[in-house]
Amino acid sequence: MAVDEPMAEVTESDPLDRLGFLLARNGAIANSRVHHAFETCGLAARQGTTLMLLGKSGFMSQQALAAALSVDPSVMVAILNDLESARLVERRRDPSDRRRHIVAITEAGRRQLAKAQEAVAEVEQGLFADLTPDEVAALRGLLARVRTSPSDEVCAE
Repeated sequence: MAVDEPMAEVTESDPLDRLGFLLARNGAIANSRVHHAFETCGLAARQGTTLMLLGKSGFMSQQALAAALSVDPSVMVAILNDLESARLVERRRDPSDRRRHIVAITEAGRRQLAKAQEAVAEVEQGLFADLTPDEVAALRGLLARVRTSPSDEVCAE
């Protein structure tokens, strides 16, 4: 579609039905609910996301975590300092490269992660209750193709 071509879905009768407005409203609501879900588990959103990444692999380099979250290394240090103080993660020097830190989730971190995953799953169930599993899969696929990036400055929090 050329930039100057109108989108077929835009209706003249209700300008708030524009996809940008619908995505913005639904995204803001989803963002607020997910943040609240993490907060009920005693986590900031980036802390919860960090635990989710570590829960999948068990451990990652501090640099890989910063890249996956699209945050500055100094921001990653602050996130990990808080998680380490709460004993949810631990940092160790990489024995093969003493300049690198390996971050591992602890047992307490896994327990906290389970609570956070349950809270986020409840949010998602509420948000997508009226969609079939096929519709959720289609939505996921379509949203993955929208031209945005986690490195966009609005994602910097």
